Amino acid sequence: MATTFDVARVRGSYPALADGHAYLDGAAGTQVPVRVIDAIAAAYRTGIGNIGGAFAASERSDAIVAEARRAVADLTGGAASGVVFGPSMTALTYRMSAALARGWAPGDEIVVSRLDHDANIRPWIQAAARAGAVVRWAEADLATGELPAAQYAELVGDRTRLVAVTAASNVLGTRPDVAAIAAVAHAAGALCYVDGVHATPHIPVDVSALGADFYATSAYKWAGPHVAAVVAGPALLETLWPDKLAPSSDEVPARFERGTLPFADLAGVAAAVEHLTSLTPGAASGGSRRERLLASMTAVEEYEMALFSRLLDGLGAMSHVTLYGKAARRAPTAFFTVPGLTPREVASRLAARGVNVWNGDNYAYELCGALGLEPDGAVRAGLVHYNDASDVDRLLAGVGELAG
Repeated sequence: MATTFDVARVRGSYPALADGHAYLDGAAGTQVPVRVIDAIAAAYRTGIGNIGGAFAASERSDAIVAEARRAVADLTGGAASGVVFGPSMTALTYRMSAALARGWAPGDEIVVSRLDHDANIRPWIQAAARAGAVVRWAEADLATGELPAAQYAELVGDRTRLVAVTAASNVLGTRPDVAAIAAVAHAAGALCYVDGVHATPHIPVDVSALGADFYATSAYKWAGPHVAAVVAGPALLETLWPDKLAPSSDEVPARFERGTLPFADLAGVAAAVEHLTSLTPGAASGGSRRERLLASMTAVEEYEMALFSRLLDGLGAMSHVTLYGKAARRAPTAFFTVPGLTPREVASRLAARGVNVWNGDNYAYELCGALGLEPDGAVRAGLVHYNDASDVDRLLAGVGELAG
């Protein structure tokens, strides 16, 4: 386990952890550190107004929005002028799918993946139906949880307009070879829309290296408030026109942001990015924010995966537990069932021990259906940077008691 990662110090910055629960529900949303809480409170305490005004409170909101865009750009390796904010990844993907589908014609094709969260499937399927486009499916290997990149050579053709794929499965943790998939899409002249919601909290992200034309992420999965962003090339966004109000801005990226932005929460987004730079002492000083983020998130990945090995080994040793997913590259997320108990019953019994886990399909609807897990789904336990060995051991002890 990474010796440079001081998890006790990290945990000390999260007030919610003082309640003594083992928060293994981070895949559905993380807790929030003091820095983020203070930033949001300070925005309200200082006074903010709507953007574009001639007075100081409005100028403070302008500055908050600009800094939040720069922060997300640094986190993902994108351009600040290509960061679009919205209330959720789902809402933003619906906006983007509607704008992109305006250029689709009957007989055009899109490719979606059975591995994905439904938010990177349903908006595209529905947009394709309206445009008369054909939907093609990339299938996951159900035994391993892998999404073989080789299949895309057969799925993508000269009528393909978009390939939608996840950077990490939100239930199995599988991290597909997005760069290889995007390369196939680009060779055919198609765009690649990447769901980075489950990947961003766990690894260093570089949208260019991934080949992502659009990269979606949600701040509440990486210690921020409930705000989402789509990161895209500004020049690409200039080619798209979403439905919008007539007097609202025509500029990129603002023309994709319907209504007034949550300015105080955006102050929290920037603070969350700063928090991520401080997770390891060596990354806390020197270099650009982007460089510090890469160093910090590399340490996070190392720490989390070492802890995840402890979790997987423990669950794997229990004969009464069925684990799903064996991908070579994974986010630290376990998906499992216990025979004789519904996933909800397992989650409830763990909750009684102060262990927080999720149950259900977690919106991985297509994947759970293919695995035969609908309608109940399975139990999901996920690690983030503030989890420690005691959290894992409490989970293992609780699941161990469910034998028989």
